[in-house]
Amino acid sequence: MKRTAAICLALLGLAACGSKQQTTQVVETPRVLTKTATAERAVVQLTEEYTSEILPYKENDITPAASGVHIDRILVDIGSRVQQGQLLLTLDPTQYNQQLVQLRTVEDDYNRLKPVYEAGGISAQQIEQAQAQLDVQREVVKNLKKNIEFRSPITGVVTARNAEAGDLLTGQPILHVMQINPLKVIVNIPEQYFTDVKTGMPVELKAELFPDTRFTGTVSLIHPALDPATRTFTVEVKVPNNYGTLRPGMYARTHFDMGRKEGVLVPDVAVQKQVGSAERYLYVIRDGVAERRSVKVGRQIGSEVDILSGVEPGEEVAVTALSKLGDGVEVEVKND
Repeated sequence: MKRTAAICLALLGLAACGSKQQTTQVVETPRVLTKTATAERAVVQLTEEYTSEILPYKENDITPAASGVHIDRILVDIGSRVQQGQLLLTLDPTQYNQQLVQLRTVEDDYNRLKPVYEAGGISAQQIEQAQAQLDVQREVVKNLKKNIEFRSPITGVVTARNAEAGDLLTGQPILHVMQINPLKVIVNIPEQYFTDVKTGMPVELKAELFPDTRFTGTVSLIHPALDPATRTFTVEVKVPNNYGTLRPGMYARTHFDMGRKEGVLVPDVAVQKQVGSAERYLYVIRDGVAERRSVKVGRQIGSEVDILSGVEPGEEVAVTALSKLGDGVEVEVKND
């Protein structure tokens, strides 16, 4: 009986041990399920966009230098289209008319003396004096005419009229004329592109008022010096405006083609921004483990972004479940 009881106790002990072993289990951390995309090598088009104001190609104030003289006539109004050399306004011609009468008197005197001289009736000195007096009077009339007649220095449109016929000159501009065909746009471009911008290169423009229309201009002038404060250089773009669609004062986005380069593209959803800093990062998946990488980001190209540094072509980057990932987290990739 004692032997039987001992055997039973031993069996019960083994059963208890077996039961204890069955309840001890290793709990595995579940892998994060994610999808990935391959970083692709691609040729990236370098197109830079800048916002600028559209300006008249040329503009001039019509400001007579005289003062205390009355305006005789103003021949144009706001909106008038004018040609280079066209007469715009005249001043009181009283003094001019007086000197014109004097010129005719001097001319008559000279014409009377010339045949007398040719006949030997007067000396060479006398005819030379008459000729000199005539030349002086002609110059006086010529200068007075310039000072009472004002012509447009450019082909364009009158955009301001600040006086009326009969007003007394005060030294202020009477008219303002703008050349609006062509127009120009002034753009400040970062110095890194100084060698890429060339005179004559095409530039695409889009005006905010006409979002569906594309305009084309050309680089007409590159300023030789850089702004030391902004590290930019100034470029002028000449823009044809044959139909008068664009107007000075409008804003336009200019697009410069700076060439091409090899880049590494990843989906833009893969790139995250570190809260509280300018850092951009993503997760590279290697052997089932997420690796956090800081990256330098270039331009956006559709739904992809150019990675300037931090990722190599062919590497797999996570594009889903990013909030669950961290450096060293194990993942399961499931790309449908």
